[in-house]
Amino acid sequence: MALASTLYRFRIDLSDVDRGVYEALDFRAAQHPSETTTYLLTRVIAYALNAQDGLDFSPGGLSDPDQPALQATDGGAAHRVWIEIGNPSAKKLHRAAKSSPVVRVYTYKDPELLVADLAANDVHRSDRIEIFSLPPKFLDRLAETLARDNTWTVLFADGSLSITTGEFSETVDLVRHSVPS
Repeated sequence: MALASTLYRFRIDLSDVDRGVYEALDFRAAQHPSETTTYLLTRVIAYALNAQDGLDFSPGGLSDPDQPALQATDGGAAHRVWIEIGNPSAKKLHRAAKSSPVVRVYTYKDPELLVADLAANDVHRSDRIEIFSLPPKFLDRLAETLARDNTWTVLFADGSLSITTGEFSETVDLVRHSVPS
């Protein structure tokens, strides 16, 4: 018998100063049995930082390795935004860059390994793939607050990410990494 996913609710008061987006988000995210809490939290943060019409978690979740973790489509099959979590393969990012004008990766792993992998392989438009890293220790501390029903305040300005939930409040840099052309 397969294990069931765990469903989490997130209510996020988002202030993304860099994009001029100020929204109240209310959504559910399913954690696949093989998914780590760090991966889940990174997905949720990526969702908040890319909030826009049509942005969705991939319907197949982790069980469909050919799909992005998050995506925004044009209403059909064409991608507007393709978002990956962790350190996806160069092959997958090559396919993503051919399928979508915007490709972003949010990682909690060593971003230099990902940058080196992309630089060493022939990846379509690799210099336009946006890579952002989150400190793993920050995600570990945030994981301690995770409940089935979560209320966060998220502020993003000038590369600085602040998350407040209950007694937890922390600010970290969301570092952007570039792939050399």
